[in-house]
Amino acid sequence: MSVDTATVRHIAKLARIAVNDREVDALVPELNNILGWVEQLQEVDVSGVEPMTAVIPNKQRLRKDEVTDGAIRDKVLSNAPVAEHGFFAVPKVIE
Repeated sequence: MSVDTATVRHIAKLARIAVNDREVDALVPELNNILGWVEQLQEVDVSGVEPMTAVIPNKQRLRKDEVTDGAIRDKVLSNAPVAEHGFFAVPKVIE
């Protein structure tokens, strides 16, 4: 596949990128090189290779899921401007 100036202008329009004529002329060989690399990658035989998300094996360190009340209600309520009956008190809003 080959990219010409009309294709570069079309891509720039789709991406909403303003490019002048000099930039278009510079982008043509760059995009052709990129497409050449992609064609090279498509020639690689990857049959039997498992897909992976990272090069190194990553394991998530998960903590035990325990439900607690937090045991810090008084500390949390110390940040409230007004607290009533163990809860944040807010003004009543009626329209």
